[in-house]
Amino acid sequence: MSSIVTYSVEGLNISDEFNYSDYNYSDYDCCSGDVCDQESSMHFDSIFIPILYSLALVVGLVGNGLVLVVLWKKRLSLNVTDIFILHLSLADVLLLMTFPLWAAEAVNEWSFGTGLCKLAGALFRINFYCGVFMLACISLDRYLSIVHAVQMYSRKKPMVVHRCCLAVWLFCLLLSIPDWTFRVATLDSRRNKTECVPWFPDESEWYLATRVLCHVVGFALPAIMLLFCYTCILLRLQRGSQGMQKKRAMRVIIALVLAFFISWTPYNITLIIDTVHTGYSQSGNQTSCGSLTALDIALTATSTLAYLHCCVNPVLYAFIGVKFRQNLVDLMRPLGFKIKGPAGLVSRRSSAWSESVDTSHTSAF
Repeated sequence: MSSIVTYSVEGLNISDEFNYSDYNYSDYDCCSGDVCDQESSMHFDSIFIPILYSLALVVGLVGNGLVLVVLWKKRLSLNVTDIFILHLSLADVLLLMTFPLWAAEAVNEWSFGTGLCKLAGALFRINFYCGVFMLACISLDRYLSIVHAVQMYSRKKPMVVHRCCLAVWLFCLLLSIPDWTFRVATLDSRRNKTECVPWFPDESEWYLATRVLCHVVGFALPAIMLLFCYTCILLRLQRGSQGMQKKRAMRVIIALVLAFFISWTPYNITLIIDTVHTGYSQSGNQTSCGSLTALDIALTATSTLAYLHCCVNPVLYAFIGVKFRQNLVDLMRPLGFKIKGPAGLVSRRSSAWSESVDTSHTSAF
C-alpha cells in the first residue's frame, strides 16, 4: 500500500511515494486511516534477530572455519566435492560476516551509511545465492557420478572445478546488481529510525521482478535439482548391496534434503504470502494492523531460520563424515588434544571431509 512519506537518504530530505510493504513496513490501517502500531514487531526484531544471529555467527564461524582449515591442510589432494565444499564454506563465512550489521540495525538503527549499506546488502545477496548454487552443483556432480558413472570434472585438473565455481560467483555478482543500485540508508519517519533497504523508483515492476527472481532462482530451481538428483541417487543405492557405508550415505542424503527444505520452505511460503498481500493492498483492499504485524513477525522468524542453514552445512557436509573426523583428529593431535578417532576402514577414494561408498558408481558423502 502506497502513501506519501518523508524520508532521508544520506542527509537529503525527500518527499515521494514509497511502498514500504515490500520491506515489512506496511503500517497503515486501511479501515481507520491511522498508522498501525509497530512496537510489537520492532520489539520482536530487537530481541529475536540479535540472539539468533549471534548464535549463528559463533557456531557458523567455528564450523566453517574447521572445514576450511581441514581442506587447506589437504589442499594438494582435494577432489571435486572438496572444492565445491571449499567454496560453499567461503560463501557461508562471508554471509555470516554481515550478521553483526543486521543485528545492530535490529537493536537500534542502521548507522553505517549508504555505502556500507550497499556493500553489506550485495555481499549478503551474493553469498546467499552462492551457497544455494554450490549445494546444487554438489548434488549434480554426485548424481552424474553415482547414477551414470560419469565424472564431470577430471581429478587431475582441479583448476577446471575452481573455474566453474568462479563462474557461479560471477553469476551471483550479477544477481546482486539491484542491491548495488537501489539499496540505501533510509530514515523511516514513522519508525523514527534509519534502515538499510532497497528503494525502487518504480515499485510495481522492480518489486515483482526481485521477488520472482528470489522465488525461482533462489529456491525453486535449486530445490527441484536437489530433489531430482538425490531421489535418483537413493533409488540407485537401494538397488545395490546394503552395506554399512551405503546405509550411512543414504542417511546423509536424507539429512541434506530435509535440512534444505526445513530451512528454506517456511521463508519462501511466507514471502509468497507477503507478495500476494502487497498486491492485495495496492489494489485498494483493507488490511488489519494485526495481520500486518503477524506477517512482519513471520517474515523475521522464517528468514532467520533460512539463514541459519549456513551453520548446518558444516555439520551435514563435514562432521557427519568419518574421513573428515579423522582429518580433524590428525589436525588436533599436534596441539595436544586427545580425541579418539573413528573406528573402521574408509575408502581410499573418499574425499578429505567424508566417507564414500566403495563402489565404482559412488562419490563422496
